[in-house]
Amino acid sequence: YNVSVRLFAEEKCFGPGIAALLHRVQELHSLRAAAMSMGMAYSKAWSIIRAAEQGFGCKLLRSTIGGSGGGGAQLTDEARQIMEAYDAYCRKLDAYGQELFRELFGFCTEK
Repeated sequence: YNVSVRLFAEEKCFGPGIAALLHRVQELHSLRAAAMSMGMAYSKAWSIIRAAEQGFGCKLLRSTIGGSGGGGAQLTDEARQIMEAYDAYCRKLDAYGQELFRELFGFCTEK
C-alpha cells in the first residue's frame, strides 16, 4: 500500500505529477521536452507550473527563449528546495504510513 501526497493552497498546488515534471525539467533542461517525455501537452505543463507557483508564491522555472543555443528552462532555487522538501516529506510519510497500516490493518494480512 502506498501513500500519495498532494499539497493544497486554495487549489491543489503540488503532488506527484508536478514533482515528476520538475524532475524531468531538471534532467532535460526544457519544459517542452519534459512534458513530451511524460505524454503531457505543453500547455498543460505550463498550467500545472503556474498553479504551483501561485500556491507557493514563488517562481519555479527560469525560462530562456530560443536563439543560437535554443531555449530552455532551469529550476529556480525555490523549486529545488520545494522538491527536496516534498521528496523528504513523502519518504517520511510513506515510512510512517507503512507502520500505521501494519498496526491498524495487520489483521488483513495475517491470513
